[in-house]
Amino acid sequence: MQASQLQWASSLKLGAEKIETSSSCSKLGFVSFKRRGSFVVKAMAVNLSSDKNGSLLSSIGNSTNIQWHQCSVKKEDRENLLKQKGCVIWITGLSGSGKSTVACALSGSLYSRGKLAYVLDGDNVRHGLNRDLSFKAEDRAENIRRIGEVAKLFADAGVICIASLISPYRRDRDACRALLPAGEFIEVFMDIPLDVCEARDPKGLYKLARAGKIKGFTGIDDPYESPLNCEIALKNKGGECMSPCEMAEEVISYLEEKGFLQA
Repeated sequence: MQASQLQWASSLKLGAEKIETSSSCSKLGFVSFKRRGSFVVKAMAVNLSSDKNGSLLSSIGNSTNIQWHQCSVKKEDRENLLKQKGCVIWITGLSGSGKSTVACALSGSLYSRGKLAYVLDGDNVRHGLNRDLSFKAEDRAENIRRIGEVAKLFADAGVICIASLISPYRRDRDACRALLPAGEFIEVFMDIPLDVCEARDPKGLYKLARAGKIKGFTGIDDPYESPLNCEIALKNKGGECMSPCEMAEEVISYLEEKGFLQA
């Protein structure tokens, strides 16, 4: 017995725009774009076949003879246990915009309400899972892909996952959104002007970038692509910066309105 199924995968191919097709599977095209640091969501053919015992095996990317094991405890069961709905809150913005601070304030606010959340901070993840990655274009794309996959697992566990990282390219963020069911990826844009972020410069990175000691720094000599259709935009109001707690409450209000804080 043989079948063919489509799955979404990420491509780190960078360079001139082109169309490729697969010869080993059903012919299915994908496009890679000339954009620094972005990875492309592509439709990828997955070969499905049954072994001698009739169990369904598949080949995905470089992984062969693998099988998805279903458990009797489903996502809905975990959500009922936690009395909340799993989702991914993806906080994006320039360095110094307050992503990590707001993420921690949001996590604390949810905790005080008896809700389980976990923060995937860009720097923290590079201390372990992504410590093998640099800040070159292809590694930045892989960094985001991995965090997107981990965030997806947290959401499936029924946890409210808060990912906070610059993630400067729309295509990368959209690829992470595509991993989750509609409505479960909540993009939060820290809409803070560059001059404000640079004035804060908590890590001293803007100063180094201006001095030419850091190359490819987002906002200085590498672009940041603002979200076009984010769920939430957090910005200064009336020339005054909102506090991290006030920003966190805006996100909480959205979660309450969409029913994520109840099973």
